[in-house]
Amino acid sequence: MFGFMRLEKKAVLTRERTMRLYDYEKKSSAKPIYQSINPGEALPTKAIPEVFLDDDDPWKKRIFDPGSDVMIKWNHVFLTTGLIALFIDPLYFYLSSIENGDQISCVKKMDWGLRLAVTICRSIADTFYLLHIFFKFRTAFIAPNSRVFGRGELVMDPKQIAKRYLKTEFFIDLAAALPLPQIVVWLVIPGARHLNPQKNNTTLALIVLIQYIPRLYLIFPMSQQIIKATGVVTKTAWAGAAYNLLLYMIASNVIGAAYYLLTIDRQTTCWNSKCRLENGTSGAPCKMEYLDCDFISAVDPTWVSNTSVFANCNASDDSISFNFGIYQNALTTGAVSTNFFRKYFYSLWWGLQNLSTFGQGLTSSTFVWETSFCILIALLGLILFAHLIGNMETYLQSVTIKLEEWRLKRRDTEQWMRHRQLPQELRERVKRFVQYKWFATRGVDEESLLQDLPGDLRRDIQRHLCLDLVRRVPFFSQMDDPLLDAICERLVSSLNTEGTYIVREGDPVTEMLFVMRGKLESSTTNGGRTGFFNSIVLRAGDFCGEELLSWAILPTTNLPSSTRTVRALVEVEAFALRAEDLNFVASQFRRLHSKKLQHTFRFYSQHWRTWAACFIQASWRRYKRKMSNSLSLSESFSSKAESLATHESEEETGRSPSNSSHLEQNIGAMMLPFKFSTSTRKGAQRRKGVDISKLRKPDEPDFSAHDYD
Repeated sequence: MFGFMRLEKKAVLTRERTMRLYDYEKKSSAKPIYQSINPGEALPTKAIPEVFLDDDDPWKKRIFDPGSDVMIKWNHVFLTTGLIALFIDPLYFYLSSIENGDQISCVKKMDWGLRLAVTICRSIADTFYLLHIFFKFRTAFIAPNSRVFGRGELVMDPKQIAKRYLKTEFFIDLAAALPLPQIVVWLVIPGARHLNPQKNNTTLALIVLIQYIPRLYLIFPMSQQIIKATGVVTKTAWAGAAYNLLLYMIASNVIGAAYYLLTIDRQTTCWNSKCRLENGTSGAPCKMEYLDCDFISAVDPTWVSNTSVFANCNASDDSISFNFGIYQNALTTGAVSTNFFRKYFYSLWWGLQNLSTFGQGLTSSTFVWETSFCILIALLGLILFAHLIGNMETYLQSVTIKLEEWRLKRRDTEQWMRHRQLPQELRERVKRFVQYKWFATRGVDEESLLQDLPGDLRRDIQRHLCLDLVRRVPFFSQMDDPLLDAICERLVSSLNTEGTYIVREGDPVTEMLFVMRGKLESSTTNGGRTGFFNSIVLRAGDFCGEELLSWAILPTTNLPSSTRTVRALVEVEAFALRAEDLNFVASQFRRLHSKKLQHTFRFYSQHWRTWAACFIQASWRRYKRKMSNSLSLSESFSSKAESLATHESEEETGRSPSNSSHLEQNIGAMMLPFKFSTSTRKGAQRRKGVDISKLRKPDEPDFSAHDYD
């Protein structure tokens, strides 16, 4: 019966796998591996790819990539929780205290309110350690044999992950997650009422310190995992300095808590030694239970009135024989018998002070454990100061490292200029440029930084930085997005201080400059022509070096010569498009051949504007001269005609035919100078017209080669 059910179930699973594979092949438009498989037939091995089955595995969806955002956030959360837990665990040392009465003093085993608060905080921290174990069982790892190239291959099999985790880090994580201090505080110490306070404190301290070791160990592998995934533990230098300072404070917290507990232990040791001495006398016997506050009601009044235990163990009395050593200050100030906050901050200050000074101010007794504790403080302080404080100093120096590099570079530049004996004017120009470049870039070489990034990422960054600025240039605003992306990818920033010459007239043009901020003066003499000078001001949105565009579309061997001299009037920030980059863009994108671009280029080109202004000015002057000559000729002719008409009317009555012919000859002779003057002016105008026609039209790209518009 059960065998038949298993066969039937196997057949159903086989049929489902067959249908899934058929749907997969149908969606991917691939050729089917087989036509049909009956439920009773064996499924071919090559019919179902192994990857397809793994992708369909529900367990694989629950496996986390160690480099994913979820795991990175969890690592930061667990690291923060682990640091808080390292602060919480030493609080168990403050559960016991000393109560001083009028006649006797005793040791209070447990502060019940503090015990409850510390237990709740510790249990919350233990929950995160258990969650950390769960995530470890569900986190993939990189196969060691796949690290030959690249990151390596992730192992997503839950069984292999669990097997590897159980062999390596599981028992350390389990030891860190066990609630051992809670068990000791709530079960062991209350159940063992016969133990004296000194043994209770020793037991609790050993348990906490033993478990403190794996908890402290987990902090460093977690920091390394975060560094592998993100590169740094903290994003800013100040946060890194605070992180190292926090580790230093954790060490001070542990040393202070241990100092507090050892102070109580030292006081208890003195009481026990003096109590044993009293038992040999004739007075009332001294019992160890009398020193426990839980048995204060069972104290013999006769012993209380006759005992000298508390007087001989009074740390404020310098005449006693017992040497408290480094614990005398805590007993004298009453730090072990006050409320929690006072004794906690006193102990924290003591630990921080002696770690920072390597224990130089400690005056120890000859007690072995006390001396060992002082040696531990000195060694730990030296190690922490060399490592943690050194790292914190490195983080803080990284904030100003760029500024320090700029200062060194500026000093080297000044020494070089002084050695080469540069004139003061050049020195000032160099200083202005170095300072202006620092204010603009803060010492970051943007070009080399972008070159290290992948092409797609570099293209997106350049588009984000340059696209909006490039669209402000009217010539670029007419271009489509692919062409703008290609231009943005090749634009480089250009910084120029006041008085810098970008290019001089007649020099080769190596780049087109697109002004983003500032003002440039663009002037020309039309190739050194006598009496010719044109000057304009370029502002944000203008460009210069348009001669390079003609060369890029129809490239020749030599770079074109500049027709203008460009000088910075103030500090100028611009983008430069170099000759080789513009040549590449023009060769790859024929969209540059456009009538719309031709009109835009002519309208915003300063060379074309200069030519148009000169042409209009010359035409207007020619027109004015022509109108002036015509007007003077007509006025002269009309005055002569009037004088002739008057003379003719006066002599009309007495004129003979011979006189009439003589008058006609006089009129003809008088008109000859006017004809000669007119022909002379026309010849001069024709010669001047030839000069105007020879005003050379600026070169421009052949926009009509491929007219897309």
